[in-house]
Amino acid sequence: MQERIRLRLDVAYDGTDFSGWAAQPDRRTVAGVLVGALDLVLGAGTATGLTVAGRTDAGVHASGQVCHLDLPAEVWQAHADRLLRRLARLLPPDVRVRAMAPVPTTFDARFSATFRRYEYRVTDAPWGAEPLRRHEILAWPRALDLDRLAAAAAGLVGEHDFAAYCRRKENATTLREVTRLDWRRDADGILVATVQADAFCQAMVRSLVGAMLAVGEGRRPPTWPAGLLTRRERSSEVSVAPAHGLTLVAVGYPEDPAEYLRRAEATRRLRVPVET
Repeated sequence: MQERIRLRLDVAYDGTDFSGWAAQPDRRTVAGVLVGALDLVLGAGTATGLTVAGRTDAGVHASGQVCHLDLPAEVWQAHADRLLRRLARLLPPDVRVRAMAPVPTTFDARFSATFRRYEYRVTDAPWGAEPLRRHEILAWPRALDLDRLAAAAAGLVGEHDFAAYCRRKENATTLREVTRLDWRRDADGILVATVQADAFCQAMVRSLVGAMLAVGEGRRPPTWPAGLLTRRERSSEVSVAPAHGLTLVAVGYPEDPAEYLRRAEATRRLRVPVET
């Protein structure tokens, strides 16, 4: 049997013109573009098993996405020194492979992950978003209060059933542990929500942001988002914030490579495939 090696790829992309990560017939996706470039360099079907940490939705960006794939060892040896630069020449400017390196075959970009961290950017400036940043910042038409946003976020931290904020999938759990959720206002006036959890179910991050924005502008009390955690089905009162304000900024993994397999096995036992 031909020896194969596993590669970890660190990927960034502007999600504006992509129909999400996952390959879809007749649609431009990040996975489709990446596989196409790999096929051109290495030969069709040479790279197999492309697996991503988080299957981002259409319009969502990433600066810290992680994926893995498998290659014949001899192919990696032949291309290792120049593969990154060759991909840079072939890939469109809205997606970049920033780094690649061999990892143990027990590494699973999806199931070995210990956390995913997202940032959501909003401006409440009366003139809207700066033109050069309009694809990554949501322009909000009303003033937002940072203290109210922070109070709303505080009640959502911890392990909860986030059914009210998720698009339910059959046999999929909506129990998640949010380890960080906070807001800041940067020097340029942009409001940034940082959301970190072990994993997210589909539309969860943007739903959380949508609920907190309702608090920030004064339409809902700060206790309202946490109060929805008692629900066992998606809340029709929660608006899903637009995709373009959201960026996947980091994915965490065990520091000890010996823990990759144990983490992956534990994650598989806890839940079925997840998206955000």
